[in-house]
Amino acid sequence: MESLSFFNTNKERKFFFLLILFTFIFNVSMDYIQYKKFIKNEIFKTNGIILNIYHKSKYNILKVETDNFTFFTSTEQNSKMKLFHEIEMFILTQDINFISYLQGFYTKSFNIVEKPRNILKKEKIYRLIESQHTNKEISSLYSALFIATSLTTNIRQISSKLGISHLIAISGFHLGVISFVLYFTIHLLYSSIHAKLLPYRNKKFDILICIVAILFLYLIFLNNPPSLLRAFVMFTFALFLLRNNIKVISFETLLIITLFIIAMFPKLFFSLSLLFSLSGVFYIFLFLKYFKNLNKYIQFIIFNFWIYFAINPITHYFFGTLSKEQLYSPILTILFTVFYPLSILLHIFNRGGLFDDFLQSIINLNINSIEIFIPFWIFLFYIVISLFASSYKNVFILLNTLIIAYNIWLFSFIF
Repeated sequence: MESLSFFNTNKERKFFFLLILFTFIFNVSMDYIQYKKFIKNEIFKTNGIILNIYHKSKYNILKVETDNFTFFTSTEQNSKMKLFHEIEMFILTQDINFISYLQGFYTKSFNIVEKPRNILKKEKIYRLIESQHTNKEISSLYSALFIATSLTTNIRQISSKLGISHLIAISGFHLGVISFVLYFTIHLLYSSIHAKLLPYRNKKFDILICIVAILFLYLIFLNNPPSLLRAFVMFTFALFLLRNNIKVISFETLLIITLFIIAMFPKLFFSLSLLFSLSGVFYIFLFLKYFKNLNKYIQFIIFNFWIYFAINPITHYFFGTLSKEQLYSPILTILFTVFYPLSILLHIFNRGGLFDDFLQSIINLNINSIEIFIPFWIFLFYIVISLFASSYKNVFILLNTLIIAYNIWLFSFIF
């Protein structure tokens, strides 16, 4: 049976986009009301959870999350505050505009006091991970992989030099691996129950509903990381489309999901992690559209390489780090599909330190890198060509020519 389009008529399409627009305006208005309350006085008292601590030479920077916004502030270097501790403080609201309020801002603070608290479940998992490693940087890596905490500066730099930052920030890639493991596990547990008690039900659909429920709880537990939120919405939406025989892999579907997420969560409009997540899916769709007739084994071999080289121009507009070792990124991505679920299992059984020596050897690597940023006009031109390539095969051929030329030019700086 041929897949259907999500919209049957242009009238339906227009109604949807109007609904999205009104939803966006409403949510932005609600954020603006909160912002006006926030800046009403020059000094604002708030409570928050410490999401990260950036250690500087003479002071520390705290990343703090409140119910309505996220901000950064400085504190003394000898402060005994730790991740996930709840604090109360006064902050200054001067010179904070609405855009900064949505993005996350830096402000001065005083009278920072740690509040009595119950240990958060997220903190318990963080401490459990930490207890299985003697190296804080390795525990930082695993906690970022499992519970979306921030990385240490050194690990962040190493992952950037290796071109594997996308593997560490929890996103659709991780959700896909988790979903596969969950499907396999639930299938084993549910098959006999289904055969004996529920043979009339669609077993695959039941399993997928269970996976959606588990992933939703995981998403809430992690406090909605943008890239994972996009992946979850897309996964759930894809399940709905499949159930109704509507085409899943389409650029219109990606646009609908993008607009829905931004309309519901306007702050994510400024999220780089969401941008890279959506970009990754867009180029995956491009790959599937034009390379779908290739031999499956050839597809498997070139997929990660093509996606990596295709996203490079976007990456190097925002982040300039370039090294020879980044060419191993596609191979490391393939290996990660085994490492990730295995490392979760090892931590569950308190054997999380199994790969510590191997990871330590990677941390100790002396990787030489340079900084190369591309100008805005090249970035914009590449985006426009990519968008047109989704509709025209000739433009897609041009896009591949640009990808090859760009990456040869880029890596010529280090060879």
